[in-house]
Amino acid sequence: MTSTVPAAGSLPHAHRTARTAQAAPPGGASLDAVLLDMDGTLVDTEGFWWDAECEAFAGLGYALDESWRHVVVGGPMTRSAGFLIEATGADITVPELTVLLNDHFEQRISRDVPLMPGVERLLAELTEQDVPAALVSASHRRIIDRVLDSIGAQHFRLTIAGDEVEHSKPHPEPYLRAAAGLGADPVRCAVIEDTTTGVASAQAAGCPVVAVPSVAPIPPGDGRTVVASLEEVDLAFLRKLIK
Repeated sequence: MTSTVPAAGSLPHAHRTARTAQAAPPGGASLDAVLLDMDGTLVDTEGFWWDAECEAFAGLGYALDESWRHVVVGGPMTRSAGFLIEATGADITVPELTVLLNDHFEQRISRDVPLMPGVERLLAELTEQDVPAALVSASHRRIIDRVLDSIGAQHFRLTIAGDEVEHSKPHPEPYLRAAAGLGADPVRCAVIEDTTTGVASAQAAGCPVVAVPSVAPIPPGDGRTVVASLEEVDLAFLRKLIK
């Protein structure tokens, strides 16, 4: 059974599973865990979110500018909703819009959600090699639980939703709590992300990052490795990130 995020302020060790971080080999560091974003990283849903946003605002009588897409991608829903309300002048509150956006998105994922290239193979390898993995998403719990039907909940020891943390991405809290929940050291947790917001969150937590850009480009930089697809990533690749 997949665990959810520990409550803020709770002791992380109480939520560890029987199989957690791997011990470091003599003379070197090990990969404790792999922490993965969801939308745009594991599942091809970033376009779904934009379509849901456009549909929601069309129902309110507003058209969204395509240039806003890069602003709202990858961040917490409250930030995206707040930006779109301010940009359009729509007469709706952030909580009301959040419910509306989730409703429109759920309608679009009523069937299987397409996985990104390389995802099925990578998750199977992590599971087979007994490497702890956590799903760390800015999406809300109701969305994560639906999408997990397509990804495979059995691949994750822990899942963290954007509405279960006090500070969502780009704050480091989601990744710090994922590492703590797995009993892992953040510096020995490889993170896989698709947006600059997610990369910033992971790097602020001290995690080495693999960036797989989806909607907007991500430049190379210290602490992150940029790849074109998860087809380039396997367990050996992730282990090399740990210094």
